[in-house]
Amino acid sequence: MAVPKRRLSRSNTRKRRSQWKAKAPAVQVCPCPRQEMVRPHHVCTHCGQYRGRQVLEP
Repeated sequence: MAVPKRRLSRSNTRKRRSQWKAKAPAVQVCPCPRQEMVRPHHVCTHCGQYRGRQVLEP
């Protein structure tokens, strides 16, 4: 099993961890009259539509 020979310095550790960023979720506008924000490829929780089709009861 690979084991590091020396301990990593703080600066090297922090440089590596600086890439761990949280992204805001992608959203788009639902075509229903209320114009709610919905995640892509998900059913609108307010009107129950998916790709212009009624799939859930509102």
